[in-house]
Order: sequence, then C-alpha cells, then structure tokens
Amino acid sequence: MKKQLQPILTYAKIDIRRLFRDKVAIFFIFVFPLIFLLVFGSLFGRDDVSFNLAFINKSDSQFATEFEQQIRDNDIFSIDEDVANIGDAEERMSRGEVDATIILPDDFGDISEGIPRGQAQVVYDRGNEQGGITLGSILESIFADINAGLVPVDEPFTLQVQPTEAEGLSGLDFLFSGLLGFSILSLGVFGPTTVFPRLKERGILRRYHTTPIRVWQYFAGNVISNSFVGILAVAFMFIAAMLIFDVSMRGDYLSLVLLTVLGTVVMFGVGLAAGGWAKNENQAAPLANLIAFPMMFLSGVFFPRFLMPDWLASITQFLPLTPFIDGLRQIITEGQTILQIGTEVGLLAAWVVVIYAIAFWVFRWE
Repeated sequence: MKKQLQPILTYAKIDIRRLFRDKVAIFFIFVFPLIFLLVFGSLFGRDDVSFNLAFINKSDSQFATEFEQQIRDNDIFSIDEDVANIGDAEERMSRGEVDATIILPDDFGDISEGIPRGQAQVVYDRGNEQGGITLGSILESIFADINAGLVPVDEPFTLQVQPTEAEGLSGLDFLFSGLLGFSILSLGVFGPTTVFPRLKERGILRRYHTTPIRVWQYFAGNVISNSFVGILAVAFMFIAAMLIFDVSMRGDYLSLVLLTVLGTVVMFGVGLAAGGWAKNENQAAPLANLIAFPMMFLSGVFFPRFLMPDWLASITQFLPLTPFIDGLRQIITEGQTILQIGTEVGLLAAWVVVIYAIAFWVFRWE
C-alpha cells in the first residue's frame, strides 16, 4: 500500500509547486475571482436605500431653506450639485444619473394663518417609476412628521414597522457562494485543459509514461494537489469577503471544506477529461470555453436559478457545477451541514463516477 501511495504523494507535491510557479494559474485561481468579488461586492454589498437627487429650490423662505438643509443632511439622499434647473435635471434623469428631482416652488414655506405652507413636487423619469414612487413615500413620511409638529392631530389609525428577529441575507451573501463556485470552476476546468495539452506537446507526459506511475496514480496525485489548492482558494476568498464586505457564514467550516474537496474533484474531472482528450492547446482552449461558460451562466454563479423558467431550471440542476453551488449556498447562508445536503452530495458523487470513467477512457499519454 505504501508503494502505491508514495508516487501519488510525490506527484501531488510536484504539481503543487508547479502550480504556484505558474503566474497565469495563480491569477485565474486567486486574483481573477477576487476581482469579481470586489466588483460585485461594491455593487451588491450595500443593502441600504439611497437616492441620487436633483434639488431645485425656487423659494427664499426660511422654512424652504431649513427643509432643503434637512434633505441634504439625510444620509438617504445624495444631491447632485451640478443641476441648476429643470432642464439639467431632466437630462440627468433620462441618462439614469439622477433618480428623481425635488422642486420647491416660489411660495413654498410662505406664512399663511400663522404657519408655513406649500406643496413640494417630485419629478421622475417614467423609466424609474418605482424609484419615484418610493421617494414620494419617504417624503410624505417626512412631511407627516413636520405637519404633526405644526398642527397636532389625533390620528385614529397608525402603522408600526419593525424588523423580525432573524437577520436576512444581503445580495452579496447569496452571490458569494456563486463566486466560490466560479473560483473552483477556474481551477478545475481551465487548469487541466491548459496544462495537459502543453505537457503532451513537450513530451513530458510521455516521459511520465516510462516511469512506474500508472494512470490512476497520476490522476490521484492531481486530484490531491488541486483539492489542496481549491481549499486555499476558498479560504482566500472567504477571508477577503469577511474583511472587506462582512460576509456572513452560518454553517460549519468542516462541511464547507468537505464540499469544496468534492466539488474540486468533480470540476477537475471535467477538466481532466477535456484536457486528456485534446491533442494540443488549439483544441483544448475552445473546448474549455464550451464547457465552462454554459455552466458559469446556467448554474447560478452570477444570478439565482429560481429566476429561470421552470423547464430551464429543471435541466440546469443536473449540471456538474449546480449542486456544488447550491450546496455551498445552503451551508453558508442557511447553516446546513454536509449531512443535510444529501441531494447535492449525491449528484456530485454521481458526476465523479461518470466524469472519471470518461477521463480514464479518453486519456492518452501523448
């Protein structure tokens, strides 16, 4: 048994050193997914409601001045200082640079019967109707507080808004699992489909064939080295996401590691079959793209699959990357353990059998 394991461990160490000397591989495994994390984290990491507004104050009353200052001091609103008139505002709203425009007319805040009065206007582009309606509701709430201070009334009906005890997920919490899947996809598919044809062309695999190492030992050594690197890549992404975007982890890390290893084995098997079949890099590159890109867009990497039509969601659940990402999401966002995601683990195990049978069948040393 020791004689069988020794070549595997030796080759795994060699492959790990080779991978960390490959700057392109390091970029696509560690840096490229991190760039995606920073981009999508900046886009979806903020859950607060905010509005970019144009503010046109035509009134010179003290109340209008104080109201404008109140809006400017509110963190929900960001005022575009370059808007001078309604023409500028309409141009920016049509380009989506401004969500809506608040207009205070000439008589806004004039004193009548001892109290300031007036009617503010909210103008929005029809293409952003939801944003305009939401802004109108927020301003109505602000005016309701002001009116209550000026003319106290006894309101028979009121509304109480309160959060539940459970803290919900942010958009990035959901997306993060997909980015982890993307990192493992890059490691498992693009790595072997690049490296194996190159090793064939240089005759390195032929020289391996002259040694006592067998195909299954060569595969096992590669699986061990890629699983090790896969865990490092997931850990790297996790640390970056927690430090920069405060991403939540609700499950246990042992389940995450075990699922990462299983997912890496499957993804590497896909790359192994493609790279083992391709005779050179000209065949391998388009084949890798043909395999990876459909999984990237149909397995829930960048958007949830429940947004797909039912027929498409039913088909894509069987793609190799889908159960891996679904399992990651259930562990990270729902606190499930590896024992509670039996369907996803079963699908990945089935893919291990299928994809390595294909890999052994098509693999050639040269």
